[in-house]
Amino acid sequence: MEAAMTRMAEQLRPLLKRRPLMIGVHTGGAWIAERLHQQLDLKEPLGTLDISFYRDDFTRIGMNPQVRTSHLPVNVEDRHIILVDDVLHTGRTIRAALNEIFDYGRPASVMLACLIERDGRELPVEAQVVGEHMKLGKKEHIKLLGPDKLELRVQEVNG
Repeated sequence: MEAAMTRMAEQLRPLLKRRPLMIGVHTGGAWIAERLHQQLDLKEPLGTLDISFYRDDFTRIGMNPQVRTSHLPVNVEDRHIILVDDVLHTGRTIRAALNEIFDYGRPASVMLACLIERDGRELPVEAQVVGEHMKLGKKEHIKLLGPDKLELRVQEVNG
């Protein structure tokens, strides 16, 4: 995990001259974004998004009972955004996050940074910054535990 976070920080460092706004997707992405924000010593406040109401799969998974507030501390209009998530899998979480960001304004650019990129994409979404690439079976799922000590677990999904 630490090596993956270091790789991400090094990939992001050249972009800091653009004074980007970092936004983490709840929950795991917000934890990763908080760590990166500290490692990179960013001056802009960290933003967070809860994409629960923007998901397109409520009928399949049901509504997340732990809805959190989104917090964008500054205007996103014409800003360079670094969107951070823990795991990029189907691309649906990122689609929802982009929809929410654009409800707040039109950023100049959005760069996606993910701790883990795995196979199984359903939408044309690609991370520009990746900590680790993983191949998993169809019934395997990645779970990020945290926030104090971040830990990844691969779990078998039933059904």
